[in-house]
Amino acid sequence: MVDQVASDTRQRAAPLRVLGIETSCDETATAVVDARRGLLAHRLHSQAGMHADYGGVVPELASRDHVRKTLPLIRQVLADAGLRPADIGGVAYTTGPGLMGALLVGAAIARSLAWAWGVPALGVHHMEGHLLAAMLEPRPPRPPFVALLISGGHTMLVRVDAVGRYTLLGESLDDAVGEAFDKTAKLLGLGYPGGPALARLAEHGNARRFRFPRPMTDRPGLDFSFSGLKTYALNTLARSDNDTDNIKADIAAAFELAVAETLSIKCRRALSETGLKRLVVAGGVGANRRIRATLSAMAASLGAQTFYPRPEFCTDNGAMIAYAGMVRLQAGQRDPLSIATRPRWPLTDLNNPTGVAYPLLPIFSSEPSSN
Repeated sequence: MVDQVASDTRQRAAPLRVLGIETSCDETATAVVDARRGLLAHRLHSQAGMHADYGGVVPELASRDHVRKTLPLIRQVLADAGLRPADIGGVAYTTGPGLMGALLVGAAIARSLAWAWGVPALGVHHMEGHLLAAMLEPRPPRPPFVALLISGGHTMLVRVDAVGRYTLLGESLDDAVGEAFDKTAKLLGLGYPGGPALARLAEHGNARRFRFPRPMTDRPGLDFSFSGLKTYALNTLARSDNDTDNIKADIAAAFELAVAETLSIKCRRALSETGLKRLVVAGGVGANRRIRATLSAMAASLGAQTFYPRPEFCTDNGAMIAYAGMVRLQAGQRDPLSIATRPRWPLTDLNNPTGVAYPLLPIFSSEPSSN
């Protein structure tokens, strides 16, 4: 019976349609992509309000919320796309890196649905999803390019020659940039999530009042270090005896500028050392307006292009997982029936040992529905 369902489904699913499921941390997200029609629909539920009382993500609460929200979001995204389960030709889900419990929820649901529907399933690397999110835009990048991935606990520079051909150029040696934003926001007394709150406060500050360091820019190399910026912000605040509100805004602005210029210096080096003229910026912190403006100006000065996913696809989302899964599913990659999640997973582990690159699919020209 399952074999018959699989045969019928594959016939109905050409061109391949993929359901994507993202549950790596504190967002539950689903999406459906079609190899020819593009992104058909996507849904997202944020847990930010639930975790705000604790000042950060509580893994057990995150996992339990994924249990409650994932299946309803799958039903909703299929309805949005006007599809039935029989119309789906594959299921992609985040298998790492991320919170173990949260990953297990998405993996178990994805594998169960794929088995019941008689279609292949594939676990997707969360950071590869972010890396390929720019392919969801009308003007996608063409490899080779340099990618700056700044998402949550990850900050890295990667040379991308193709899907399945990644070279790590540099990474953070301590706090990732997202962690530095959140920790600095917390010491300034801002709410959770800290990064967006700090960026909003920085809009009202004088970024030149304080001169923050640009860490590790006075030495060669492409690695990062952001933990010192948090300490510098704490010491600056401690030395300030009055005008606290304005000083906090100025500290936020100076911190944000230091981060933006540090990233810009490192990206300039990466482009110069590789000789490439395309820079992709992806991940939640990539939605920061000052960082985008600084990197775009730097790239323009080198005659290079910058590529960004739209803000809704910078944060964790199902569309990037569905797309990354589709690329590999259409190349013939499949996962066995066993469920395996990887809370820690180097991006370079994805490199195809045969040296053959997976082809990128045509760009998505349709406008997605967003809920």
